[in-house]
Amino acid sequence: MLEFEWVGLFLLLPLPFLVRFFMPVAQQAQEAALNVPFLSDFQQAPVTSKPNRFAPFIMLLSLLGWLALVVAVARPVMVGDSISLPIKGRNIMMAIDLSGSMREEDYRLGSQWVDRLTATKFVAGEFIKRRKGDRIGLILFGDQAYLQTPLTFDRETVDRLLNESALGLAGQKTAIGDAIGLAVKRLRNQKDNEHVLILLTDGENTAGSVGVYEAAEIAAQQGLKIYTVGIGADQQSAGFFQRSSALDEKTLKKIANMTQGKYFRARDTQEFQQIYEELDRLEPIVRDKEEWRPRTDLFFWPLAVALLLLTSAILLRHRSN
Repeated sequence: MLEFEWVGLFLLLPLPFLVRFFMPVAQQAQEAALNVPFLSDFQQAPVTSKPNRFAPFIMLLSLLGWLALVVAVARPVMVGDSISLPIKGRNIMMAIDLSGSMREEDYRLGSQWVDRLTATKFVAGEFIKRRKGDRIGLILFGDQAYLQTPLTFDRETVDRLLNESALGLAGQKTAIGDAIGLAVKRLRNQKDNEHVLILLTDGENTAGSVGVYEAAEIAAQQGLKIYTVGIGADQQSAGFFQRSSALDEKTLKKIANMTQGKYFRARDTQEFQQIYEELDRLEPIVRDKEEWRPRTDLFFWPLAVALLLLTSAILLRHRSN
């Protein structure tokens, strides 16, 4: 269906006629620019004005051009059929560790060894793409926690901003408590009662102004369920595998237990898949139904027609002179 954003601008249509009616017509100068005393000695032929045979066409082109210009500035849009937005979904905030230890290259993607942040981006990106109907937010943390993306249905933007993040962007240390506190702050005013924080880190809390357990307790009171993910492959030493020394699994498990969440140990990219299955079992939130109608701007078509018609009228006027 065709609609106009600024219908009131159609009141400009009679403007050329009003200008013609109220403004005086320019008169040709009657006084000669140069007085010649003996001009009477010359025989002067009478000057006759030649009628402009293109005048009706010039007038028509001008009026049609003005009409097309007014239509363009009124901003016509084509409104498509109504589309129902998803009425079920979850509020999921993701907190990604950008501390210096995330540059450790102990993950394998295909045939290449990559650092922990690259592996996290790959797996988190796949996770974001699966979250159709959910609202996703993104927190990046190091020495401090920063909100990179508020809750949104725009999964492509969240994924793009995640991929643009860089090691050390938020500092070299790990402020887990601040990341949880920021998630609580951003989610507490949401009307929905089911919120999830996915906390991905490879270390222990070494920075920040909020204690880890204090933040987890507040999150539990606010109904925020936290899924913690310990990042870092097991390292081989003296013929056996040992856990990454910097990873504080005890704290991550306690955070998950305090908030009725779950702890995951991501030794490789395959173990990340468990998070998908767990979150798919969560009870979706039922929201009020929202309708959206796609809109396509069409103003450039009448604008092009107006320029063509008005240019033709100007050229035709010059040709007739």
